This record gives sequence, C-alpha cells and structure tokens, in this order.
Amino acid sequence: MATNSPRTRTKAQTGNNPFIVPNNNRIYTNPKKSKIARDMLERYTGSHPSKFQKQIILTNFDYYLERFHTICGDERTKGSAMSVVHSTSANVSIVDFSIGSPTAALIIEMLSVTDPKAVLLLGMCGGLHRSLKLGDFVLPTAAIRDEGASQHFMPVQVPALPTFKIQKFVSQILFEKGFDYRTGVVHTTDYRFWEFDERFKAQLYDERAIVIDMETATLFVAGFACKVPIGALMLVSDLPLRRGGIKTKKSARKVFRQFTDLHLEMGIKSMSEIAERGEHIRHYKW
Repeated sequence: MATNSPRTRTKAQTGNNPFIVPNNNRIYTNPKKSKIARDMLERYTGSHPSKFQKQIILTNFDYYLERFHTICGDERTKGSAMSVVHSTSANVSIVDFSIGSPTAALIIEMLSVTDPKAVLLLGMCGGLHRSLKLGDFVLPTAAIRDEGASQHFMPVQVPALPTFKIQKFVSQILFEKGFDYRTGVVHTTDYRFWEFDERFKAQLYDERAIVIDMETATLFVAGFACKVPIGALMLVSDLPLRRGGIKTKKSARKVFRQFTDLHLEMGIKSMSEIAERGEHIRHYKW
C-alpha cells in the first residue's frame, strides 16, 4: 500500500488501533471544511478571522453588543447573519450568533478556526427552581441534551459539560465581586412554547434541572468535539413555571436595562483574567 494513502495515514495517526475510527468531518481534520468555515465566519459576521480575540463572549442579544461596544469596544461589524464587536483593550470579542441550537453549533465550528483560548456564553434562561428570582446568576455544571443539533457532534450518551477551568475563573470573579450564584443542570431544548405543555413541565420537575434554555448543551457538546474550550454564565430572565412568569416584551426590556451591564462586566472580567494569567485552559487531548 502506498505510504501517502488515507488508510496508511489513518493508522499512523491512531497508532494502528483497530478500534479507533477517525472522524474526518471535524474542522481540525478536514482542511477543506476549515477553509469554508473561515470564509463563512467572515461572511456571517462581517469580520475577518484574524480580528477575533482569543477570548470570545457569545450572546443572543444585540443589546449586549451595544453595551459592550460602549464599555470597551473598538470595531463593530455585521455580516449576513451575525454581529461582532472586538475589544483590544479587554482582549475579548463578543458575537451575537442569534438564537437556537443549530446556530449555536454553527458558531462553534466557525470560531474553532480562530483557535480561541476560551469561549463564554452569557445566556439568558428561564428559572425552574422555586428559589430562583429574576437576575440570579447560574453557573451550569452540566446540560441536558433535549435538542437535535448536538447529536451530529457526539453520541447521545456523551454528557454536555462545560470546560471546568472556565467555570472556575467565572466562579472566582463572582466571589471576588461579592455576587452570589447558583450551580446546577440546564435543560436545553429546541421546543418553543413548552410552557403550555403540561406533560413536558412534569418532566422538568422529575429531572431536577434548575433552569432551561435553547443553546447551552449544544455549545458544550460542539465545543468539546471541536476542541473549543467553553463555559457559560446564565442570567435568569423569566420564571416560566410561575403564574405570570413567562417573559414578555415589557419584562424583557426591564431585565435588559437592569442586569445586562452587570452580566457583561462579569463576563468581560472573567475572559480578560484568563488572557492576563496566560494559563492553559483545555486539558483534554485525543
């Protein structure tokens, strides 16, 4: 067999282990896919990959970009689907990738070509536990994969976990600033208007998930598969299991005005701290 054949290269890469089947659909194993992803990142965000900082914040909301740009941003661009603001002073870029698991998976694959050191989701979530109130911080320890996008990255039995060291940095910043936070499991679903499904709500009680959202599990799994270290700091924006607790236009505006700057401050400080300390974040290898 020729030495440059795919089969020979595969054996060399896997140490002749017959039980390892390489996945050539990964960004880091497929140069053609990587090239397309780089082009797509620029097209979708309006920003060249070289401009992205090594610490990246993800959000679903344009208002977060507005405030970030006011606080420390240098340049803001908008592509065909997403927006981004870069900050050289904070060593952080922030991306509004829109909403939902498919776009969450997409932004991770595209950002992987920039080889980020740390990615942090500043997400909003619905509080499920009776002790939660609006504006509470939740630092996820895991997420339930009740969506379809993550199955394309890892088998269903693989848990959706954040990168531990990123969560550690965020936890330390919150502690130093004197802010309380909760830890627990996020239920990630692609099911909208679940609030009116009594059977689904009963399932949430049985799971003991503390909050619910639409992206966290996908980001954790896609990040793990694409070698992108990722964590999340969630903000409770509504209490959908309580009477009158479902988010409305009026209540959402109040949450944005009252809590966005603090949420951003914690995220920026955490990412900047990672940049300043220069510590290695991702420990797993395969």
